[in-house]
Amino acid sequence: MKKAYLDNAATTAVDPQVLAAIQPYFSQKYGNASEPHRWGQEARVALDQARDQVATFLGAKSGEIIFTAGATESINFAHKGLIEALFQKFSSSNFQFSRKLHIITSSIEHKAVLETCRHLEKRGWVQVTTLPVDKYGLVKAADVAKAIKPNTVLVSVMYVNNEVGTVQPVAAIGKLLKKLNQLRVMSHQPPVYFHTDATQAVQYLDCQVDQLGVDLLSLTGHKIYAPKGIGALYVRQGTPLVRQLDGGGQEFNTRAGTENVPYIVGLGAAIERVSRVDQDTKLTKIIKLRDKLIKGVLQIPGAVLTGHPIKRAPHIASFAFRGAEGEAILLYLSEKGIAAASGSACTSGQLQASHVLTAMGVKPELVHGSLRLSLGKDNTEAEVNYVLQTLPVVIKKLRAMAPK
Repeated sequence: MKKAYLDNAATTAVDPQVLAAIQPYFSQKYGNASEPHRWGQEARVALDQARDQVATFLGAKSGEIIFTAGATESINFAHKGLIEALFQKFSSSNFQFSRKLHIITSSIEHKAVLETCRHLEKRGWVQVTTLPVDKYGLVKAADVAKAIKPNTVLVSVMYVNNEVGTVQPVAAIGKLLKKLNQLRVMSHQPPVYFHTDATQAVQYLDCQVDQLGVDLLSLTGHKIYAPKGIGALYVRQGTPLVRQLDGGGQEFNTRAGTENVPYIVGLGAAIERVSRVDQDTKLTKIIKLRDKLIKGVLQIPGAVLTGHPIKRAPHIASFAFRGAEGEAILLYLSEKGIAAASGSACTSGQLQASHVLTAMGVKPELVHGSLRLSLGKDNTEAEVNYVLQTLPVVIKKLRAMAPK
């Protein structure tokens, strides 16, 4: 049976060169990086090198990189750590401030952001403004500006939406907040910190933190051919953060627990390969395959492209189909050896409408017929052709089975 893995936005295979870099740290160079002996220091050197690799990719200082278990932990740490630090600071000062701090986010964020904001609301620490998006899933920088209040301390807008691939105006928001913060400093108001979830952007878009104007950036390894279970959080120097895992003094005393040296090495190797591999060639190939997918799928009657037609990540093509249910589409495609997704991988096990498509105003009958096809470096034109041969047959069959 032919096979085509088009679910790279959910996870990727570990790259062979990344795997080769990791393997010695399981059984040969297995020391604890916190120990002073030769084995420990060998691990420490590898950990520091990986930190330098991530920092170089982001245009950051090595001391601004904290290793985590993945993007979800990084997001939780960024939001909860910042809010707790600011809440403590303002509660113990004479600063005339609303008891609740204010967060601005968007309606199409990953659940890790939305649920973390909800948690902070339940604690009574924050008020949250959730910005709307247009029909393409795009946040407007002007809406961010309008939503800012005197007690606003955090804006969190993702770089690339994981379901429909729309690229958000992160750099524009960063410039807006930089100008605002200059005025706030002059009037003795606290700055507004800016976080972005760059999970789907790392492979294909400029993630230099100064260009984006962000104070906090989260990413994960398993979207860029590193193992699952490793990620990083960029924290701009001077950004207040209360650690959420107590214990030892690892990660500059911000995240307790013995460092996962093999996986950290893997993340460093993977992110260096993103930098080293010819980006133009890779982008040209991925975009060509994505555009071929979009053109071919839209030949199916009743197929609708979701997400922005131009401001779209190179690797994501997303659709909705009238008269066909998304979960059923996935099952039939899987039988034919094709891996895809309906909504994001983190919510596909739950039978509920995609919050992203709903926020975009997609009609309910289309929301439940969503399909995401996401490409990776190893996909071929032959695989895309196979998908374009198979998908119309699947949609036709499901529509024939559906109740009138």
